Amino acid sequence: MPTIPPEQAGPAEPAEHAQSFQTHRHRQVAESFGVDAARYDRARPGYPAALVDRVVSASPGRDVLDVGCGTGIAARLFQAAGCGVLGVDPDERMASVARQAGLTVEVAPFESWDSAGREFDAVIAAQAWHWVDPVAGATKAAHVLRPGGLLAVFWNAALLPPDLSAAFAEVYRAVQPDLPFNPQARPASQSYQIMCDTAADGMRAVAAFSEPEQWRFDWDRPYARDEWLDQVPTMGGHTLLSPDNLEKLLAGMGAAIDARGGGFTMNYATMAVTAVTVTRTGR
Repeated sequence: MPTIPPEQAGPAEPAEHAQSFQTHRHRQVAESFGVDAARYDRARPGYPAALVDRVVSASPGRDVLDVGCGTGIAARLFQAAGCGVLGVDPDERMASVARQAGLTVEVAPFESWDSAGREFDAVIAAQAWHWVDPVAGATKAAHVLRPGGLLAVFWNAALLPPDLSAAFAEVYRAVQPDLPFNPQARPASQSYQIMCDTAADGMRAVAAFSEPEQWRFDWDRPYARDEWLDQVPTMGGHTLLSPDNLEKLLAGMGAAIDARGGGFTMNYATMAVTAVTVTRTGR
């Protein structure tokens, strides 16, 4: 899902206040996903097998560090591909769900996480790298990667059918017009291209990586009405809605899906930025 962009401060707000507000809101959204971690785990989409296969084949081995692993949606795919995966996530609630699925997870922000001298063949981040400082994160990744190791960060960009996008936009405007999520604001791939560019710039700034590459994998997923409505509360910022407004939002979206037969197919583009270590940092 498109990640919520930072709010724009009003013209009369002092710059320091605006920055403080944005930082607080960013933290609120980042911490909101663990409110219902079990729902997040069952409702969020996975990632295409082609992505997993390409990451594994581009890595020198199968030891994987999953940054911002959440409930382990991506980690389980890499485990199924024969990798050993260690997860790192700042939210104990999310980590607990991942552990219930048999994953090993350590709780810490990646930038301050203690690797204790451990090394990995690949560092991945699925739908999470925008919560990590792009330069500090790339520096830490270079520190823990073996020579020739791969840093691969990726996101799912979703494209609703045009008629449903328009209907959903009307529901948002009616229920919560100030919620900074608008399915018609721009194609999701454009929003995520900005994140990809920021990630690539962070990798370049470290000078420990090869020139970053961008990969894209297009795929579709059908949704029944209730499947989609189960996912909506897990989107960034939606857990901050009042229960009444969330109920109205889901009712309006449900009615729009019912009007087109009770389901739809979402077009996903999984967008990745990758780079290979060419020097070792902090050894």
